[in-house]
Amino acid sequence: MALNTTLEAVTGRIVERSRETRTRYLDRMAAAAEEGPRRAHLSCGNQAHAYAAMEDKEALAEGRAPNLGIVTAYNDMLSAHQPFERFPDLIRRAARDNGATAQVAGGVPAMCDGVTQGQVGMELSLFSRDVIALATGVALSHNTYDSAVYLGVCDKIVPGLVIAAATFGYIPGVFLPAGPMTSGLPNDEKSKVRQRFAAGEIGRDELMKAEMESYHGPGTCTFYGTANSNQMLMEFMGLHLPGASFVNPNTPLRDALTEAGAKRALEITALGNDYRPVSQILDEKAFANGIVGLMATGGSTNLVIHLPAMARAAGVLLDIEDFEALSSVTPLMAKVYPNGLADVNHFHAAGGLGYMIGELLDAGLLHPDTKTVAGDGLDDYVREPRLVDGVLRWEDWDRQTRNDKILRPASDPFQKTGGLRDLKGNLGRGVMKVSAVDPSRRVMEARARIFEDQDAVKEAFRAGEFTEDTVVVVRFQGPKANGMPELHSLTPTLAVLQDRGLKVALVTDGRMSGASGKVPAAIHVSPEAADGGPLARLRDGDLVRVDAEQGVLEVLEKDFETREPVAPSLEANGHGVGRELFAVFRRNVGQAADGAGVVV
Repeated sequence: MALNTTLEAVTGRIVERSRETRTRYLDRMAAAAEEGPRRAHLSCGNQAHAYAAMEDKEALAEGRAPNLGIVTAYNDMLSAHQPFERFPDLIRRAARDNGATAQVAGGVPAMCDGVTQGQVGMELSLFSRDVIALATGVALSHNTYDSAVYLGVCDKIVPGLVIAAATFGYIPGVFLPAGPMTSGLPNDEKSKVRQRFAAGEIGRDELMKAEMESYHGPGTCTFYGTANSNQMLMEFMGLHLPGASFVNPNTPLRDALTEAGAKRALEITALGNDYRPVSQILDEKAFANGIVGLMATGGSTNLVIHLPAMARAAGVLLDIEDFEALSSVTPLMAKVYPNGLADVNHFHAAGGLGYMIGELLDAGLLHPDTKTVAGDGLDDYVREPRLVDGVLRWEDWDRQTRNDKILRPASDPFQKTGGLRDLKGNLGRGVMKVSAVDPSRRVMEARARIFEDQDAVKEAFRAGEFTEDTVVVVRFQGPKANGMPELHSLTPTLAVLQDRGLKVALVTDGRMSGASGKVPAAIHVSPEAADGGPLARLRDGDLVRVDAEQGVLEVLEKDFETREPVAPSLEANGHGVGRELFAVFRRNVGQAADGAGVVV
């Protein structure tokens, strides 16, 4: 199948836009690679410190076999990362079985947005991505590793690890996921309980019961939010082994994939004959493929921030126009909550990523010739991993969807486009995910209500103040203002208003959850209000147009351009729950449209 012309054109634009930065990056990676194995440059004293506690210190000192660095985001508070407790032992065993060594290079923080949702701690969430990149940099700076494996799953963890992996792009890297938890209370039932609680129809005991039945064991949350979108990306971009993303934790197949990932990381070092550094995998085509995967699955809006930041670390410059252009030709092939009733386990059972990649390749909507950790080309990712008599094999299969209510072919999708819109106008530039938004709600004009935090919206709701169609504006929620917390706790409130027959939309310089759903939300509006952006000039009662069909975000008031922006009161954002430590991040962070980065 010939390559889709839009995919070809968008990739060409990315290549041209990135020509200087990508060339400089590759030159740096080549110079670092030419220095040879990292340990050769360490003194005997340096090496003795690095090997002192190891059982395999003689093998390390000889330096003839590769040494694998493990960067882990393990903690046992975060369900998605709790399974990583066992991974270092599995990886060390795999290394020894293959005549090599492995060491835990370092740990990185991993916070849970589910725990901090609606709490002050969420103001550290986006910045944790850059902290993870920095912590990984410290871990790998010891220069004793020929390759690395990265243990991370959730929202900011994978993007932070990718930024670091690209920065150390002269060594190979394989990402090893932990997998999703088994299915619990269906996500749509959980959502209904949340809405009933928001409406005051049930008490906290019933809400807590539903939440505990939904989030009930080790593994990733089962809805298709940022964490599971991350896993999809790693597969589409060739940093996972094929089929690794959605195998449940603590199963024989999961353990086999972990050991195979460690073995593969050892096979692709510069010491062997199949050198595959991360810098060669994370190229313009890989990022274009990642965006296509995001659109085909109806993935997280958070990746519209993370992907540009990840790409910059590899010298690749992405723009929101790339996302919208690829969205316009990418069919929405999956219905996974919140875009449908299924969870990621149902999606995986229906054929999952292997089915999608095969269909998109056949439709000319993926670059087939990208370099991956598994080989040359995405064809490897159409096969399924299976344990046959205890041996891991990748096998061909019939390439049929096993449930067309969850997963459909590219020729007969749920929607013809991926559902991401680039919104522009005199209010700035933002994005909207419309894959779960009813078409009748994608265009609206209404008077604005202005709020400066999400709690004020909830107070107005409880007071019965929303009685007509309303554009709810929550400003001073961008990265410079308060770290750009997710405003996901507004979802039940706004959904209740919508279910009561009102037209509502959200406009904000903040983020929504990667599981943003049926309420139209223009998010990531840049420039942000705290940086003098247009949202700072809005007033209660202004007539605002939000048009996801034509890509318009504007206020229809004649005096708007001449108004003075409101000065934010941000003193309270600077202290408590560790926010003092992140003042330097708030001062130096970039705009959301560019990835809201501090370190890139």
